Amino acid sequence: MYLLPSRFALLAIALLAAGCAGEPQRTTPLSQGASDRLATVKLDPAEATRIFNAYRASQGLGPVRLDPALTAMAQRQADAMAASNSLSHDAAGNFTARVHAAGLNGARIAENVGGGYYSTAEAFAGWRASGGHDANLRMPEATRFGIALAKNPQSQYRAWWALVVSSDRERRVEMPTGPVAYFGSNPQPLR
Repeated sequence: MYLLPSRFALLAIALLAAGCAGEPQRTTPLSQGASDRLATVKLDPAEATRIFNAYRASQGLGPVRLDPALTAMAQRQADAMAASNSLSHDAAGNFTARVHAAGLNGARIAENVGGGYYSTAEAFAGWRASGGHDANLRMPEATRFGIALAKNPQSQYRAWWALVVSSDRERRVEMPTGPVAYFGSNPQPLR
């Protein structure tokens, strides 16, 4: 009696697992028009900085600056998504693990990913239209960012984008060592 539900459950699990592997790669070549359009997709870091800061200023927020470490992290993510044909924050590994592996220690750090945008302006427009992505763009503590583009004409979205935004690194405060102070009637060193 329970055999049919079990088979159905196994089929559902198999389909879900197949979906996690990403979409199958395209096997047919792109048309000349699609190939030409993809070739025109470029990332201009200066334009990205201008777009990002204009949006933040319109929201009453401070500017962000392009950061090489965040750009490298974003590029690894965009490349991994394009290679795996998977629009996922985990394409290049778990986000928290990637933050630590990159040696980043921002108090606040977030990532936006996207696919199918054919310009920097389109990518930012897509992120502004998504509540969670927009919240990352409007992170009040943000002071720096990295952005990247990767292309794979055989993939679902062809153009893959990643943006990492972060606050400045936390400053560690070293307490100077000094003499031990004793207080009270039974003096004990403070620890």
